Amino acid sequence: MNEMFKAVILECTGATSICDQEVIQELWSGYGKILRVYLEGASFSSVVVKHVQAEKAQGHPRGWNTDIGHQRKLKSYEVETNWYEQYSHQSKARLPRCLTIEHLDDEVLMVLEDLNASGYPLRKSSVSWQEITPILKWLADFHGSFLGEIPKGLWDQGTYWHLKTRPQELEALKDERLKKAAPLIDEKLKTCKFKTFIHGDAKLANFCFSEQSEVAAVDFQYVGGGCGMKDLAYFIGSCLDEDECEALEEKILDTYFSYLQQSLGEPNHALEKEWRSLYRVAWADFHRFLKGWSPGHWKINSYSERVTNEVIKALLDEPVTS
Repeated sequence: MNEMFKAVILECTGATSICDQEVIQELWSGYGKILRVYLEGASFSSVVVKHVQAEKAQGHPRGWNTDIGHQRKLKSYEVETNWYEQYSHQSKARLPRCLTIEHLDDEVLMVLEDLNASGYPLRKSSVSWQEITPILKWLADFHGSFLGEIPKGLWDQGTYWHLKTRPQELEALKDERLKKAAPLIDEKLKTCKFKTFIHGDAKLANFCFSEQSEVAAVDFQYVGGGCGMKDLAYFIGSCLDEDECEALEEKILDTYFSYLQQSLGEPNHALEKEWRSLYRVAWADFHRFLKGWSPGHWKINSYSERVTNEVIKALLDEPVTS
């Protein structure tokens, strides 16, 4: 980290010095690092620093090393800075406070609250139902915070897998019936009446737990407009196996919508009716991406195939009404 960025960290935190730092993780495809920086003389002991270095980007780990992918990734960091600068303070769902953002040529430095130090030190690779429910509440509070807002400076469509940004994966898709239905699935989600901001990468790995099982979330590169069911389906697929996804589907939806209605403050039955009908459509949308991107991925299972086939049948075979 250059001296200018060190000075930025000291200034925004009020620290007298940086005493240590550690790499939390490398950014996808070599675009930089996320660091935990330890401080002396500040009111808090550490911050998390996301240091984006676009010129150091390397090959994609799954072989999708293209200009389309590069431009998508660059925009994702621009979106994340816009999110923290313009919108994050409006969220009722817990997320890190942004202390400052600094740009220097093709590098970006985001200095964020360290959620570990703020009481959210736990990460989970598997979860019980009791640990799923606070994430459903987080998603409901997040979606409730931005219902009806226009995503200026964010992705018009949130998520990293939506059809417009994934032409190569669609071309690689071997399932011809799903390929034919893909634009219809995308259109069904894109034209829903009730839209909000969606996290866009709401997998289990992006949630931080407290000892009391409260949660906060990180990683807002793919936040943008859309139907909240895209976050919900993606999250559930990240932490449950196919049998659990099927057995708990109704309970998941009932719990999420109970939290969403609470978050909104007054019942919105029209929204709930529309979004419930789009849960499986959102599931099919991500399944389409996965089958083109990584056909052997563990998330491709019989439940996903069955859900997607039902969605395709409804979209391709439903009778035409006048």
